[in-house]
Amino acid sequence: MKNRPVLVGIGSLQQKGSFEQLDEALILMEQATLDAIEDTDVPEIKNYIDEIQIPKGFWAYRDPGKWIAEKHGFAEAETSVTKIGVLQQNLVNSACKKIIDGEIRASLIVGGEARFKMIQALKEGLPYEEMALTENPDHYVKAKEDLYVTEELDALGMMAVGYYAIIESAMRYKNQCNLKEHENFLGSYYERFSEIASKNPHAWNQKIFTAKEIKTPSSKNQRIAYPYNKLHNTSWNVNQASALILTSDEIADKLKIPLEKRVYPLVSSETNHMIGVIQRPDLTSPVGLKLATKYLLETAAKNNIKPTFYELYSCFPVAVQLFAKALNMPENIDKTITGGMPFAGGPLNNYMLHATAQALMKIRENNSEIGLITGVSGMMTKQALAIWGKNPAMDFQSMDVTAEAKKLEVPVPMSDLKKGNATVIGCTTLYEKLNPIKAVFYAEDSQGHRLVLTSNDQKIIKQVEEVECIGLKINFSNKQFVAFG
Repeated sequence: MKNRPVLVGIGSLQQKGSFEQLDEALILMEQATLDAIEDTDVPEIKNYIDEIQIPKGFWAYRDPGKWIAEKHGFAEAETSVTKIGVLQQNLVNSACKKIIDGEIRASLIVGGEARFKMIQALKEGLPYEEMALTENPDHYVKAKEDLYVTEELDALGMMAVGYYAIIESAMRYKNQCNLKEHENFLGSYYERFSEIASKNPHAWNQKIFTAKEIKTPSSKNQRIAYPYNKLHNTSWNVNQASALILTSDEIADKLKIPLEKRVYPLVSSETNHMIGVIQRPDLTSPVGLKLATKYLLETAAKNNIKPTFYELYSCFPVAVQLFAKALNMPENIDKTITGGMPFAGGPLNNYMLHATAQALMKIRENNSEIGLITGVSGMMTKQALAIWGKNPAMDFQSMDVTAEAKKLEVPVPMSDLKKGNATVIGCTTLYEKLNPIKAVFYAEDSQGHRLVLTSNDQKIIKQVEEVECIGLKINFSNKQFVAFG
């Protein structure tokens, strides 16, 4: 394959300590970049970096890539910042395509967060100020459509946990699992993740949490949206950064980058079909995910490629379950090598970079390993999958199944009824400071159209956590829950 894309450099780091011992996100990304350059064993690789892609984080910098490039001698590289709502795997796929097409020689993809430093500033009563970078990058990359439907946004806000909790409730109902059985399942599911994180030197939290600790709300494991507690959620208050350098085999040969440094992207797929959770025909079966998974597995099988380990995106348990189901994974196969986002650390918009970096390290250590990594954007809105290996067993292929998914998965209309009866298809309760404040119901009216209904009645909130409400009939008026029955 001409211009075969290959990974040649990895940088990955995390910091802990007091405020003064910690760096802001820009410095973390700079250090990850320098580590990735050094990791290639050929410092001259920086002279071939024609683009720098950075997924947007909590930080306010306009163009951190340009600052890093100018400071370290590759200022001619084009820079981009990819906003939330775009798959992180898309950065890898786009870099590979440009390398294959001869548009660029090498791509640097780097991301980082310093929310732990922000938290330490609050704890120590110190001011937190980022370096001011006010010039825009060469390109901003953003999603074409919104992640939410207005009615969802009004009820659940912009925090992802409520949306995923509702999808989780629909999965629970589909699996015919009662509420207590489901709580036990989620505790055991993530107990294994915690055990894996305890042995991962890159994991943020290496303490082993038991299933009981994970499933039981407490002051240190606050319930956030039933059935999710803090330990079911991604942990983004971290100081972490990772960087990847991709180039072509030809340039790697020219620069005499050692073969042991090279890991190959083999096949990747993604779906960018945007439907708000409330309008999905089946909350637990995204069509785009089915199509992307089918393409990935069939392409790999044709080339006699079989994954030996998995890193399934783990912002919330239901994301892991949906990927495992789509991949037809047996229950006894580990779903993560990192320990997942609650324990390994889940920096907002670049966790897949960290997971990929660690997967590539694992492949370098054992050349027979083949890793399958998945990613998500939004409320399980978009999905991506990628397979990497030490040997180029096939020419890199990628597929975006968005157009086909859009034909097959048509949004369910929102209800225009002011009052009437509806059937619950998903539900959760939302919390603030250990206190339940609201029950949220996704429902389908008599015309098959969708509604988002809420109740602040403590009896109703309690019922959602004690009795299976999905499948029940409810009365509504003016978009508000009135009563069951």
